Amino acid sequence: MPQISHFKTPCPEHINSQILQMVVDNLTDISMVAIPASNLLYNVYQYAIGFEVHLYLEALNGAKGVDVELIVATDPDDPQRVIGFVLYLPFKDDPDACGVAYMAVHAEHRRQGVARRMLREMVARYPHAELTCAVSKVPYFEAMGFQVTGVRATQVLMNTRDHGSDGLMALLDVAPIYNSLEVRQIHTYLLQKHGKRAMTDAEKQRDRHLDQLTRKAAEFVRERLGDDAVPTPRPRLRLV
Repeated sequence: MPQISHFKTPCPEHINSQILQMVVDNLTDISMVAIPASNLLYNVYQYAIGFEVHLYLEALNGAKGVDVELIVATDPDDPQRVIGFVLYLPFKDDPDACGVAYMAVHAEHRRQGVARRMLREMVARYPHAELTCAVSKVPYFEAMGFQVTGVRATQVLMNTRDHGSDGLMALLDVAPIYNSLEVRQIHTYLLQKHGKRAMTDAEKQRDRHLDQLTRKAAEFVRERLGDDAVPTPRPRLRLV
């Protein structure tokens, strides 16, 4: 069984680097954009989500004004090797509630109960927990005690209870990442390599993909909760 560690302060650099590598390797599963590797914009989103998670790992020191906690699973035969993580955000004004921001398990260790162990540890600390996932992952999380409560953009909103918390989740404002110099440089490189038409096609493919995911999630939740269900996300507190 994996070794489970809990962090409320910055963790060692060798853990951070492995988490970030896992994030960029699992972009399609982790990001709400769920962009496939075949899309020419894939590298742009790899950089962006990697930097997002980097900022949240930095926020473990408390300097950014955002509550962040991290659960890490390591290989029992090699305690220095990270095989999974859950980065989650406790809610303000609700000590029982938290929300999963990012989660991944190394491909070699899936279907071995690693995610279940990590989420069980999180829920033991915060019993009123929420997460979002793709429609295809709903049965997986239902088996862990989560239930469908709504929809958030391209994903299904799930909770350990039948309702969301009234508390607020503090988030870092990561929108500037997508307008950063680094992202523009990556985009310029891809534009020079593939040409304007190919990049325009990639953007259209991404937009169609997002529309399809959004419709699929909304239709799934409507079927589960009924036509009168109002899948409105609870308020969020966004911090810079």
